[in-house]
Parts: sequence; C-alpha cells; structure tokens
Amino acid sequence: MAETQETKTTFSVVEIQELLPHRYPFALIDRIIDYVPGEKATGIKNVTINEPFFPGHIPGKPLMPGVLQVEAMAQVGGVVLTLLPGMKGKFFAFAGIDKARFRRQVLPGDQLIMTVELLSLKRNRIAKMQGKGLVDGQLAVQAEMLFSLLD
Repeated sequence: MAETQETKTTFSVVEIQELLPHRYPFALIDRIIDYVPGEKATGIKNVTINEPFFPGHIPGKPLMPGVLQVEAMAQVGGVVLTLLPGMKGKFFAFAGIDKARFRRQVLPGDQLIMTVELLSLKRNRIAKMQGKGLVDGQLAVQAEMLFSLLD
C-alpha cells in the first residue's frame, strides 16, 4: 500500500520566513490559514497600532496605507509561488498591478484576511495572481498582480 503524503495547508510566521526573504518592517503576513497547492492561499495580517507606518500615516487617524495592503497580498502570493514544484529558494518580484481598488479603511485592531489565487504562470517565470483582502467580512482591498522570477 502506497503512503499518501498529507498536504500542509497552514504556515506559521516562522515557516513563512523560511519561504520569503521579507523581514521587519516589511514582513506583512502573520499566518497562512489555508493553502491549496498550485492554486491559492489565504493569509492573515494582524494590524496593530505598533506598526512603523502609523505615526506618519495619518497622525490622529491611523490608516494602513493601501500600498502596504497590496504588498501584504503580494507576499501571500509569494508563498503560493515559492511552493510550486521546483521553485523552493527562488524569488518572484512584484512586477505589476492592475485593477487595484480600496473599498474600506484598514485600521489598528483590524485583521486583514487576504486570499490570493494564481491565474496563470508562463514559462515558470511570469505569474499573474488575483487577490482580495477582507476585514470583518467586508471587502477592503482587491487587485490583480504580476510577478517575475528573479535570477
């Protein structure tokens, strides 16, 4: 009888750091709560008042910058890409963004839950992904993202 290997579907922050090169203050994913190999992942960013960007964005009304919401989604996408067969240890750079929309403010105390889905991978070098981020079940951010494998 053949052994079946169980697919890992969750990743801690320590395991994410083994997959992605990002470190503080640019490591923007706290956990992967669902992963479907070669298809998609769902990650969490716990937004706290201690984030380094809040003192300057915006004083008296702290908001998570939209560009960092998209970066967090891109990092979830990076987990999907680095777990593809033959991609361990490789790095896909964020190469483009389309159809980005910000639908709701992301504030300290929020939990941004991001699902990023692989739409296409060409020549194992160029990936297109679609992402969305929810806070309290409401759409906060969405975008299509392009990634390019760096040699």
